[in-house]
Amino acid sequence: MSRWVPFRLTACLLCLLLPGVAGATSGTAPFTPAEQRFIRESGPVTLCVDPDWPPFEHVEVRNGQARHVGIAADIIELVARRTGLSFELLPTSTWEESIAAARAGRCQALSFLNQTPQREAWLGFTDPLLTDPNVFITRVEHPDITDPAALVGETIVFPQGTAMEELIRKDYPNLKVLVAESEAQAIRMVEERKADMTMRSLIVAAYTIRQQGLFNLKIAGNLPEYQNKLRMGVVRANPLLRTVLNRGIRSLTDEERRQIVNRHVPITAQTAVDYWLVGRVAAVFALLAGVVLWSNRRLKRMNAVLERLARTDPLTDLPNRTRLNDLFRREVDRAKRYRRPFSIVILDIDNFKRVNDEYGHLAGDRTLQAFAVVVRDNVRGADTVGRWGGEEFLVLCPETTAEEAAQLAERLRAATRATPFEGGRTHTVSAGVAAFHEGDDLDALLNRADAALYRAKNAGRDRVEMA
Repeated sequence: MSRWVPFRLTACLLCLLLPGVAGATSGTAPFTPAEQRFIRESGPVTLCVDPDWPPFEHVEVRNGQARHVGIAADIIELVARRTGLSFELLPTSTWEESIAAARAGRCQALSFLNQTPQREAWLGFTDPLLTDPNVFITRVEHPDITDPAALVGETIVFPQGTAMEELIRKDYPNLKVLVAESEAQAIRMVEERKADMTMRSLIVAAYTIRQQGLFNLKIAGNLPEYQNKLRMGVVRANPLLRTVLNRGIRSLTDEERRQIVNRHVPITAQTAVDYWLVGRVAAVFALLAGVVLWSNRRLKRMNAVLERLARTDPLTDLPNRTRLNDLFRREVDRAKRYRRPFSIVILDIDNFKRVNDEYGHLAGDRTLQAFAVVVRDNVRGADTVGRWGGEEFLVLCPETTAEEAAQLAERLRAATRATPFEGGRTHTVSAGVAAFHEGDDLDALLNRADAALYRAKNAGRDRVEMA
């Protein structure tokens, strides 16, 4: 990628980085009687946040009162309005202190964090409140980064206690990890050549570079699989709270998310350099116009790439869960409105963990890619197949009864068995099929298909079960 142009890049990218989470349209989220009782009887939910992570969130003290402000605060406030829940901030001095307070049970929820295996041991996670890509930030003279594993002797700096630090330490031991006290310090260390790079949220990077005027930095690359999917973390002793929060989160729209982000990362039309040129050097207007045209073409290409990244699984090149959720919700609405048949098929590669354990994660990735080709080549033209998560794939089948979807699932099962995978290995797949029933919502249909898949697994795998 080429040089970072802070203001223009922010203006063009923020509208593309916010794929919503499927659910109800904007408005009050529907609740079961048990959930309604929980909302009535629960007091304020104690919330711990990162006190120094602008523009996502920070703690502001006014008249002796600590307030949660930022993108996360505004999104959570909207969730609160949709659910009827209230939140009470437990002020802390650092993110590490917030984590410790949640572990000790002094707060019921954490505000805005990535899901990681270490955190899953003691936290339950909601659906994403916001999705935002991570990018490598380097000085302009640093080569672009296409494969971090090929870098030798380079340093990467992170603010203390981040999920990305945990992942990079595990996946790229060739990089020497440094730790900074804050987002701003991490980016400043790169600018001052105290570290070769950092990998941060694109929104945070845009905000920090703009605030500090660090125009000698650039985006040097990204890792699509390292997207920030920022969720709320709920202590495991309170699963019903997570269920209620998810209903509120699913009611948010993409446009609501965009408006919130744009409030906190304001967009301007000019950079300081442009202003100096306009005021002092009228003779280079022609050159400036050429630069603007070149920048616009480059940004259009970047926008197209980022739009595709936001909607496509980078490993299999199939629609990702965000895109599937949008299409799934649309098909459920269509089935309700016109009383048309609609079915889904959930596919799960049998014993996939063995591939990773015995042959390594790269072999597992190639297996997933080959399986995606098998499924894509064997579904019908009207069907949509995407990666639901891990080794699970979801097929949306409009105008299809349960029996017809089961026939499709059998065809996919047979095609999988007949395909030689890497190293001549064979694989099998289990499938759960469910058809839309009157009164269904997205969750009910998914739950029935998931239960059918579970029965197929328990009955010996390599089979299709109908809900």
